[in-house]
Amino acid sequence: MTMSLSQRRDRLRFRSHHRGTKEMDLLLGSFAAKHLHSFGVTELAEYEALLTEQDQDLYDWLAGRSAPPPEKLTPVLTLFLQHKLVG
Repeated sequence: MTMSLSQRRDRLRFRSHHRGTKEMDLLLGSFAAKHLHSFGVTELAEYEALLTEQDQDLYDWLAGRSAPPPEKLTPVLTLFLQHKLVG
């Protein structure tokens, strides 16, 4: 059975809010809330790959402590690295 885009987005939204560290729950959750609704199939696949990364790596990339490997620098990761949590 294949998932509809809506079901896939819902699953990714849930995974974004339930990462393991509160910081990444907030960062990825707010990113998902802002962007998932506009992602097509390609972007959803890139975001799914992003969610397989370790929280510490994502946080270090976002904080500028280290650069992501060039092969992982997708348009969705680039968008995530520009994401700011405002609250």
